[in-house]
Amino acid sequence: MSTPKDPVDAIIEQWAAVRPDLDTAAMEVFGRVFRLSRAMGDRMEKAYARYGISRGEFDVLATLRRSDAPYTLSPRELSATLMLTTGGMTGRLDKLERAALLRRSPDPHDRRGLQVTLTDEGLRLIDEAVGAGLEVQTAALSVLDDEQAAQLAGLLRPLLAATAP
Repeated sequence: MSTPKDPVDAIIEQWAAVRPDLDTAAMEVFGRVFRLSRAMGDRMEKAYARYGISRGEFDVLATLRRSDAPYTLSPRELSATLMLTTGGMTGRLDKLERAALLRRSPDPHDRRGLQVTLTDEGLRLIDEAVGAGLEVQTAALSVLDDEQAAQLAGLLRPLLAATAP
């Protein structure tokens, strides 16, 4: 059974018709990666919206959750992990604090610093939301068998490592 053509195939064919001298192998890979990222981003946004949070807010809560009990990090640590400016982080923290999903408090080890901690409600919500997100991702990945999925993950790892900041 052959794989059906996708929109990237059409783009590659168009380039081949007008510029047969171009090697479009990289365009085939990154065109699909970009389209897949956008499509999955939209699906993830919908999954998290059921919990009243955006993907960006999910990222903050998930980063705190992964830090393990007591689920506390500084705003600087969060910003560094999520590659966000302090201004971008402040907006997310403000919204999540208003929703009682996290709290900010003085850092007992640094008079000038703050700590950000998941609340019990934030912990409950992120544990549910991460499961919902994984369901969406697993469903999308179900077109591949386990070996193909592992191979794809293995192929993307060095590519990401070579291009990440």
